[in-house]
Amino acid sequence: MAGNLRAWQRKALTKYLAEKPKDFLAVATPGAGKTTFALRVATELLGNRTVDRIIVVVPTEHLKVQWAASAARVGISLDPHFSNAGVINPEFQGVVVTYAQVAMHPYKHYQLSTAKRTLVIMDEIHHGGDAKSWGDGMRTAYCDAERRLALTGTPFRSDDSAIPFVRYEDDGEGYLKSKADHTYGYSDALADGVVRPVVFLAYSGEARWRDSAGEEFAARLGEPLNAEQTARAWKTALDPRGDWIPAVLQAAHTRLMQLRQNMPDAGGLVIATDKTTARAYARILESLSSTPVSVILSDEEGASDRIKEFDGNTDEWMVAVRMVSEGVDVPRLAVGVYATSASTPLFFAQAIGRFVRSRMPGETASVFLPSVPVLLDLASRMETQRDHVLGKPDRVKEGWDDELLTEANKKKSEPDALLKPYESIGADAELDSLIYDGSTYGTATLAGSEEEADYLGLPGLLDAEQMRQLLKQRQAEQVEARAQEDKKRKEVEENARNSAGNKAAAERVASDEIPALRKELNALVSITSSRTGRPHGAIHTEARNACGGPPTALCTADQLRERINYLRRW
Repeated sequence: MAGNLRAWQRKALTKYLAEKPKDFLAVATPGAGKTTFALRVATELLGNRTVDRIIVVVPTEHLKVQWAASAARVGISLDPHFSNAGVINPEFQGVVVTYAQVAMHPYKHYQLSTAKRTLVIMDEIHHGGDAKSWGDGMRTAYCDAERRLALTGTPFRSDDSAIPFVRYEDDGEGYLKSKADHTYGYSDALADGVVRPVVFLAYSGEARWRDSAGEEFAARLGEPLNAEQTARAWKTALDPRGDWIPAVLQAAHTRLMQLRQNMPDAGGLVIATDKTTARAYARILESLSSTPVSVILSDEEGASDRIKEFDGNTDEWMVAVRMVSEGVDVPRLAVGVYATSASTPLFFAQAIGRFVRSRMPGETASVFLPSVPVLLDLASRMETQRDHVLGKPDRVKEGWDDELLTEANKKKSEPDALLKPYESIGADAELDSLIYDGSTYGTATLAGSEEEADYLGLPGLLDAEQMRQLLKQRQAEQVEARAQEDKKRKEVEENARNSAGNKAAAERVASDEIPALRKELNALVSITSSRTGRPHGAIHTEARNACGGPPTALCTADQLRERINYLRRW
């Protein structure tokens, strides 16, 4: 009955067949095999004549073809090209449709789901809460279906829209929480070797921009800022005309080349915000890559075919907008660059899910991202299982809201036509830290440095314990090297002051050592963060408040020394 299935799939299938439920919600981490489980249920129900028709509902057009192909491999024929204007071809056992199709003509789909005894498989069921019309259409179309099987890898949402056909129960705190019939989380899959572990490489740096009044600002990625400041600094870093994104893409490419030593077909994916930046990122990658760079845009014809083509070749990079957020299976993706300002737990989990599919023991994935508190928090909680809670949206609870960030990035109507709109000036890139298995490693180092190269050169095949030990070793070596640099620098400074005998020489030495002092300060902040669990930005802010002075990028050598001494005393 359950041969060739993973343990969690066998357990869920046994439970389903024993209970014979009308509704069943299976929550399984991306890459765990939800499609395989659902098709096995469909095979069983068709075989025992519980149902005579299969309808699969998916969020995107690309997934219609992917589901039909997967069904064909187990002997189920589904039509991925069914339209609302047509009828089901009798040569097929069912159809694959999108949530949008159902919402446009729910009574048509009600007729399809009731004309025969039907199993409705709703893939990524959380999309039923995307729009009122989608949810209402699903309820109307499938309220009387014989069986309903709901699947998702990310059941949580950032709003209060109840997901159709999902059971909610009181959580004891006055809220309603979604209740799955079977759950297989990322931590479970990681322990079973079903998915790869992910190493997050967080890059910070000073971002500089000019507002609509022509006033210039500077802020360090990762520092606690308000929504508008965060949006400006974040967007400035992602600007392809600056220095931050080229440096991060170079680092990601270096990492990909390292992984391809053990995985020759390993691929990289840049997740972009819009088609303009996607094409600009592709041009940067073309100067680095030895193979063509694919650009996948959701609103362009043939996007699904280009994803399929990339999956089947050994090219190094593709850049995509929205097309690979969920459900798209490209197992060879091993390096990602999170170059978008989207920051809901739902989108983040779906995006990272593109890199976790395991093909061989010891594989790891590497994801490069901006050192922004909300993303660092999501990265550190990758293994946390969440549910959809009505009345307490996750984003509001955490104090972040993508709508605020989006609004902050919009150009306002200016009362004076002579005022300049928002303009990014530039941003520097620094490897801030690495996050693995919920822990933070490393100390800040400049992009292109030998220290960064040490981390980018981590072996591509390591088990979880080997990865932890190696990261601890690299961090210890980095801290020791910083201590030696500090000792030598102090000796040089003392000799210069003793031999020069004048203020000009001392000032020249102080000016020369500013970059090194910044590195030392960032290293101390990183160490303090790893010991206390506090964000880097919060520690920078406390040191600045205690010692006074401007942002780190504008500090003199004496101001930097004062903050370093403050943190050492702390």
